[in-house]
Amino acid sequence: MARPIPTDAYESVLEAIARFPDGARIEQIEENLDAPPNRRTLQRWLNNLITQERVRREGQGRAVKYLRGKVVSATAQATVKMTATAHAEILIPLSPEAKEVEILVRKPLMLRKPIGYNRAFLDDYRPNDTYYLTQEIRDELLSQGQAISSNEPAGTYARQLAHRLLIDLSWNSSRLEGNTYSLLETERLISAGEAATGKDALESQMILNHKEAIEFLIDSAGEIGFNRYTLLNLHALLSDNLLDDPTASGRLRTIAVGIGQTTFLPLEGPQRIEECFDQVLDTAAAIRDPFEQAFFAMVHLPYLQPFEDVNKRVARLAANIPLIQRNLCPLSFVDVSQSTYISAMLGIYELNRIELLCDVFVWAYKRSCARYSAVRQSLGYPDPFRLRYRQYIIQAVADVVREKLSKTQAVSHIQRFAQEQIEAPDRERFIEVVETQLLSLHEGNIARYRLRPSEFHSWRGIWK
Repeated sequence: MARPIPTDAYESVLEAIARFPDGARIEQIEENLDAPPNRRTLQRWLNNLITQERVRREGQGRAVKYLRGKVVSATAQATVKMTATAHAEILIPLSPEAKEVEILVRKPLMLRKPIGYNRAFLDDYRPNDTYYLTQEIRDELLSQGQAISSNEPAGTYARQLAHRLLIDLSWNSSRLEGNTYSLLETERLISAGEAATGKDALESQMILNHKEAIEFLIDSAGEIGFNRYTLLNLHALLSDNLLDDPTASGRLRTIAVGIGQTTFLPLEGPQRIEECFDQVLDTAAAIRDPFEQAFFAMVHLPYLQPFEDVNKRVARLAANIPLIQRNLCPLSFVDVSQSTYISAMLGIYELNRIELLCDVFVWAYKRSCARYSAVRQSLGYPDPFRLRYRQYIIQAVADVVREKLSKTQAVSHIQRFAQEQIEAPDRERFIEVVETQLLSLHEGNIARYRLRPSEFHSWRGIWK
């Protein structure tokens, strides 16, 4: 929900589409906008409009066209919302307090009060004294989530489920962002590297980024935690090749952002954002109970919005840090509806009320436990070039760092690598991409290349 489309931009896109009753290609939409954004941004706008059912997409590949969605009356919209609420209550049993939150955040936007970031919401939390989850809930989740001995090395259980977890968590977390890949298409993309026909490259990149980020958490289970290294690299992996500004990947934001579908105005000012970010990490790290720690991250990371975008994705994966480390069942958000999850987040943003998100978290964790118990018994507009050569780029960059090559040595190494591994027509472009990645390498994005801080620092002095 970060970085919403301004109202006038929404309307301009809708007006451009309306000029083509049989559907508009993206090029035609661009031609009919007074100030067209870059292609990646326009594609994101269109995907958001599709999620809101104001636009629909037809066709595949180059034949894709965009059409205006059906106009729905206010009465019909209210009926849809009531139906969605009823469905959510059947799917996820909600407490009376959670139902109250859902009702409040589903009021029309004009009836909800604008509100800014409330620092007291964070300041008032005292680790191991304040609890969002009751003792009864924490005990119940522990009884269901404890699958193997706690004496096993960190990440043992997650490694046993690695293939299934990569698919489930990548798919569900992406689905909650409006990604239209099916579970089977996600499996094929992750297992065989085959992108689904007719899907936007943005969606493929999002899923592959989840895969890389989850692998990072599993592979580094003994080293990760609620610290800058883990969270910044988690963001770098999840946002790779997706942001309008690539330099924002793995870095705290320095600009103001907005969030769609809400009256909440996130915190502004780089110094204050950094201060609160450190406080969130310090507080989370001090929490002893793994479930309370996971839920705290799901509440306060998106509420702070420390990054330009991809904040909720970071929070969902960060919630798995204590679970993976302690060999508890991971949380993959199986069957959580997008509308209910969004309402739960709006309850945090606008009301600082946790009840709805708490019900979602507890229900989702129990679903994950049931799923993996059964499994264990049976055990920006992305750059297509970078998507295609993703693994080779990672390998080439990592080689330069691990072998502690200077800039002169790196040039020769990359040229040899391209000569041996890359098809002739793509070698020049490959060399350019790898060199660009090396120039932008920093501590906040090294996990993207499977590099450790010690390897990076040993090489950095030589590189400079």
